[in-house]
Amino acid sequence: MKDKYLSVTAITKYIKRKMDLDPHLKTVWIKGEISNFNHHSSGHMYFTLKDHTSRIQAVMFAGNNRFLKFQPESGMHVYIKGYVSVFEPYGQYQLYVQQMDPDGLGALYLAYEQLKEKLEKAGYFRKEHKQPLPKFPKHIGIITSRTGAAVRDILITIKRRYPIVKTTVIPATVQGEHAAPSIQRAIERANELNVFDVLILARGGGSLEDLWPFNEENVAKAIYKSKIPLVSAVGHETDVTISDFVADLRAPTPTAAAELVVPSLDELKERINRLQHSLNQSTRYIIQANEKNLKRLQDSYAFKYPKQLIEQKEQQLDLINERLNQSQMRLRQHSKEQLNYMFRRLTSLNLPQTIERKSNELKQLKRRNEQTMKNIYQLKNERFANIVEKLSLINPLSVMGRGYAIAYDEQETIIKSTKQVNIADNIRVNISDGMLHCKVLHIEEDDDE
Repeated sequence: MKDKYLSVTAITKYIKRKMDLDPHLKTVWIKGEISNFNHHSSGHMYFTLKDHTSRIQAVMFAGNNRFLKFQPESGMHVYIKGYVSVFEPYGQYQLYVQQMDPDGLGALYLAYEQLKEKLEKAGYFRKEHKQPLPKFPKHIGIITSRTGAAVRDILITIKRRYPIVKTTVIPATVQGEHAAPSIQRAIERANELNVFDVLILARGGGSLEDLWPFNEENVAKAIYKSKIPLVSAVGHETDVTISDFVADLRAPTPTAAAELVVPSLDELKERINRLQHSLNQSTRYIIQANEKNLKRLQDSYAFKYPKQLIEQKEQQLDLINERLNQSQMRLRQHSKEQLNYMFRRLTSLNLPQTIERKSNELKQLKRRNEQTMKNIYQLKNERFANIVEKLSLINPLSVMGRGYAIAYDEQETIIKSTKQVNIADNIRVNISDGMLHCKVLHIEEDDDE
């Protein structure tokens, strides 16, 4: 009887085998909206694919999703190719995704926009990170294909404009599956060599798929980390790649890149000629101005009549010297007169008598001062004795010396009334030569109260 019952595993395996053998479920093409998207740390993608009435669990393993050109997310409408089977541990059917494309926008364009937004938030496009190009580079590194038209246009332009600069082509694959790693290695290699003043990353025009290596994240990171200024010259003027945003400078074409990184030797020569002409003209102006100043000096009175000028200055010097001597004599005479006047005054004062008189006055003042201090001291002493006598009269200790005492209760409060104590209370009585500790045995009140 029990043999007719199947296990859960057996029925699940049977259903899975049925579904796996169904030709309609081996390859299915489904469109729907992604929800509950989860990109697991293992690399697998788990999500629900739904429409307005139904939903199905779906999984896209890492081996398949690593080829995606965009990042799936919840709410996105997609086209999916895969197969339907049963996940035995849960006994549920689910969709195994092999290929996925976005609905509406192309996969490449969507991936481009997503990476651009990501790098912009990370600061890859900020102006403060851009490095200036050297004005007169000595060595230029060109990262491109050896066989493309881009390298030929760049080399011809550089040779025509600035033939004295050294150029080195760093070969890289610029199209196809292996292009992005090749470009990344070329940029890193150029930085390791550390011999270049500026780098040009270039390739000719093409479709979005052809230019896609320049939209890869690893290439953008290599450009961002480059210590050497880098000019991006990818495609035609209308082609814009992620590399253009990250690079220190974008050139619309490879030829334009060559014109941006080197000056024109002909233009430099013309500029030097203009500067030389301007220098010569300025020099002539300076010489002419100095010649005029020299002629003015030569025509001056000093150069024409030097002897007369010297004699005139000597005469002026004699006059000044004579005035100085007269001033010194007047000053000396004035000082002598003042000195005599002071001497006469000091002589008339009779200093010995004056000193004796002042000395006597000082002694008198000293005696007066001493007598005044004695009087003040005696008066203050009498006042002090009077105050001490008054204080003694109100001193409680003096009162106790005449036979009186002061009583305190247990709270150290002075007992002023019989109502403050009770029979058997302990009290303290202070007398003139000590204290008595007593107990109340009997209380007797005055009849007058």
